[in-house]
Amino acid sequence: MDPDRMDPDRMDPAVWRMALTVIVGALAVVFDTTIVSVALNDLAKDLDAPLSTIQWVSTGYLLAVFVTIPLAGWAQSRLGGKRLWIAALGMFLIGSVLSALAWNATSLIAFRVVQGIAGGIMMPLTVTLIMQAAKGRDIGKVMAVITVPTALGPILGPVLGGLILHLADWRWLFFVNIPFCLVGGRLAWRNLPDDRPAPGSPRARLDVVGLLLLSPGVAALIYGLSRVEGGAGFAGAEVLIPLIGGLALVGGFVAWALPRAGALVNLRLFRHRAVASSAALLFLGGISLYGAMMLLPLYFQQVRGQDALGAGLLLIPQGVGALLARGLAGRYTDRIGPRRVAFAAFACVAAATVPFAFVTADTSEVLLTAALLVRGIGLGAAMIALSGAAYVGLAHEEIPGASIITRVAQQIGGSVGIAVLAVILQHTAADARTPGALADGFDDAFWWSVALTAVAVPLCLLLPGRPEPLAPAGKAEDAAAAEVQTQLPVTDE
Repeated sequence: MDPDRMDPDRMDPAVWRMALTVIVGALAVVFDTTIVSVALNDLAKDLDAPLSTIQWVSTGYLLAVFVTIPLAGWAQSRLGGKRLWIAALGMFLIGSVLSALAWNATSLIAFRVVQGIAGGIMMPLTVTLIMQAAKGRDIGKVMAVITVPTALGPILGPVLGGLILHLADWRWLFFVNIPFCLVGGRLAWRNLPDDRPAPGSPRARLDVVGLLLLSPGVAALIYGLSRVEGGAGFAGAEVLIPLIGGLALVGGFVAWALPRAGALVNLRLFRHRAVASSAALLFLGGISLYGAMMLLPLYFQQVRGQDALGAGLLLIPQGVGALLARGLAGRYTDRIGPRRVAFAAFACVAAATVPFAFVTADTSEVLLTAALLVRGIGLGAAMIALSGAAYVGLAHEEIPGASIITRVAQQIGGSVGIAVLAVILQHTAADARTPGALADGFDDAFWWSVALTAVAVPLCLLLPGRPEPLAPAGKAEDAAAAEVQTQLPVTDE
C-alpha cells in the first residue's frame, strides 16, 4: 500500500518535530504577554511605585514587541532561522532572569523591554519556521498545532499568574520562563535545520527608512489605543496625538513600501486575496478575542464579586473549547477550505457571545460556562482557519512577510477591541451604583462585541475555498514528467 495514503490525517513527522521544538520556546513568550497583567497591584505595592508607573511593565513590553516584529523577516534573511531563533530565545531568557531580579520599578520596566525585543522577533518567526517546513502541505493541521499556545495564552496566562501570586511572590512570574527557554533552546539546537545564508550569497539590506516609519508608527498606534481607558476616551490628547502620529507614520510607510520590492514588509502580498482577506479577518478576530477577554474578567470581578484568580478560573471553559476545536478545525480546513470553517466559526462566536448581552448579577454560572465553552470552540476554529488561509499559494520567500502582516493585524485588532469596548463600558456603567445597574452597562458592551464579531461573518466568503490537491512529497517531479509524457506524439516504431 502507498505509504502516503495510509493515514491522510497524519502530519509529516519532520514538520511535527519542528513544530514541537518551536512551540516549547514560544510558550514562554505567549504566557509572559498576559501573565503579568494580574500582578500590577502586587508590583505597585512591593516596588513602592504608583500604578501609573507600574502599568509600563506591560505597556513597555508591548511596545518593544511591536517595534521589533517588522524586523523578523530581514533578520531571518541575514542570520538564518535557526540562529535567529536561538539568539532571540537566549535574549528572552536573559530578560526574564533580569526581570525576576529587578530592584525597582524602573529596572523592571527596562528588563521587560529586553524581553519584548526578543518576543517581537519570536512571535512571527514561530509561524514562519513551521510553515516553511510544511511547504504548503497540511496547512490546517499545521495551524492547529501552531495556534495552541497563542489561543490559550490570553486565557490561561491570567490563571497561571493568579496561581503563582497565590503560592509565591511576583518574581516567580519571570522565573517560570526559565525551563521553557532552556528546553526550547536545547531542542532548537538539535532539531532546527541549519539554514544560514551560504557564504558569498547576496545579503538582504535593511530598509532603514521603512523601519523608521513602520516600527514607531505601529508602536504609537498601540500606545494611543492603550490610553483610551482614561476618562476622556478617544478625545484625550494623550490618545489623539499618538494615534494621529501613528497613522501618519504607517501611511508614510505604505507610500514608501508599495513601489519597492525590498521594503521592510512586502506590502505587495496584499495582492494575494488570501493574505488580504485573512489580515482583515484576523483584525476582527483580534477584536473578538481580546476585546471580550477584557470584558469577561471585569464582569466576573465587578458584578459577581470574584477575585482575579476566581475570574481566571471561570474562563477556563473557553480555553478548553479552543483545545477541543483545533483537531477538527485543522482537518476540515485542509479538506473543505478555510472559507467554510471560518464562516461557521465566526457565526458560532457571535451566537455564543449573545448570552453575555443579557447577563445580570444572578445569571446562572452553568449557562455562562456553557456559552464560554462554545465561544472557545468558535474562536479556536476561526483562528486556525484564518491563520492558515494567509499562506495559501505563497512562495517560500513570501512566508515571513505574511507572518508579520497577520501578527500585526491581529494584535492591532486586539488593541482596538479593548479600547472601543472600554470606552463603551465607561459610558454605560460610569454612574452604576448597584450590581444590577453595572450588569446593564456590561450588557451594552457585550452587544457591541456581538456586532463587531458579526461583521466578520460575511467577510469570510472572501477567503480561499476548497484547496487544490497537492502531489505527495517526493513525487511532484514524477507527476510532472508523466504529464509531459502524455502530451508527446505517439509514433510507430
